[in-house]
Amino acid sequence: MILGKGYMRIDVCLYTMDMRITDLKCTVVEGYPIVRIETDEGISGLSQLEFNRDYNKPQVLFYKRFILGQDPTNVERVMLKIRHLGGFKPWGSAVSAIEVALWDIAGKAAGLPVYRLLGGKVRDRVRVYNTGTGPGPKGWTPEDYAESARKKKSLPEGFTIFKYAVGFHGRMFAEVPGSFYGEPGEGYRLRGHVTERGMRHAIECIRALKEVFGDEYGLAIDCGPGFSVQAALSLAKAVEPLNLLWLEDLITGDYTPYTAVEAYRLVSSNTTTPIHTGEQIYLRQGFKDLIEKNAVDVIGPDPMDVGGIAELKWIAEFADLYGILIAPHGVGEGMIGLAALIQLSATLPQNYIAFEMPRLDPFWYEIVEGLPKPLVKEGFIEVPDKPGLGVELNEKALRKHLPEGDDFLS
Repeated sequence: MILGKGYMRIDVCLYTMDMRITDLKCTVVEGYPIVRIETDEGISGLSQLEFNRDYNKPQVLFYKRFILGQDPTNVERVMLKIRHLGGFKPWGSAVSAIEVALWDIAGKAAGLPVYRLLGGKVRDRVRVYNTGTGPGPKGWTPEDYAESARKKKSLPEGFTIFKYAVGFHGRMFAEVPGSFYGEPGEGYRLRGHVTERGMRHAIECIRALKEVFGDEYGLAIDCGPGFSVQAALSLAKAVEPLNLLWLEDLITGDYTPYTAVEAYRLVSSNTTTPIHTGEQIYLRQGFKDLIEKNAVDVIGPDPMDVGGIAELKWIAEFADLYGILIAPHGVGEGMIGLAALIQLSATLPQNYIAFEMPRLDPFWYEIVEGLPKPLVKEGFIEVPDKPGLGVELNEKALRKHLPEGDDFLS
């Protein structure tokens, strides 16, 4: 309904048609970069980057010169100015965070939740899977894993899917002597062919988890990156009787700046165990060969790394054409990232399994308001109908966490 020059009414929201971006700000709170885009209408959009990405703050602010003066509700037009400057994880995270903040503004300006701007809901509640909530294994033995599984089964959130790190992901192969033929190192530098001892140990830990969860719960395993093709296939074949939801990032993955499409195809085409990858990949073009060659069974793009929520939705639709499932990544997203994942996942096609529940430190409940309480019930989150992402900052509480001299709220 047109109300006069420059104005439009959508539901009960009135906003001018020439809104402009006036500022882009970024702060780091307890290790999480938080992003805010401000406009001349007094509407601001929120977003964030993954935990431990403080080094991305200058990158976020670099993009200010490209988006100032733009209409934030023309999300795609703004993104065309910056999308080509991003890259594989972690160098696409700043672009991704800006995209999410733009959708938050567009939703608030329209008086609508973001899911309505993305085509509407497919589901009223979204399933989440648990990686980082509750006690993890205290060590690297099968019993350590079984003990953790027993405790996580009884969490009040009622999660129905759990993911555990086994192999190169985490420290298992670094801590269990003789696990692989390779040089010991730190973090994602571990890579090599797995020994018989290492393979047996990994399989025993997976079996211990499955014995606890049975067929009542879904079990996924985060494995790498770092496996050779031969070892990846050996592991996948060995656990076929366990009916896992997936084996994740066996060959390439987290923080790997490329995708081993043909290697993944060799593994996935020779096992019934679903093979998963994708959290580090940037843009739809990064997924094109992986999907068109059916190289994996499940993809896990992260909205805060892949280019944003509209980009991830496009990838999900494309994957659905090829029978590939999707389980978005998100363990380090925090509560603003969680809000984005909820809005996005409500709109995804029926190849959707669940998204990874972010690990929420206590301070998030102080500084962010708007999400349902309790948050997770029976393994699902209700999709809120508030405008934008559905969350706002409690600025009084946030001030206590800001670095001295920070101008994020000024």
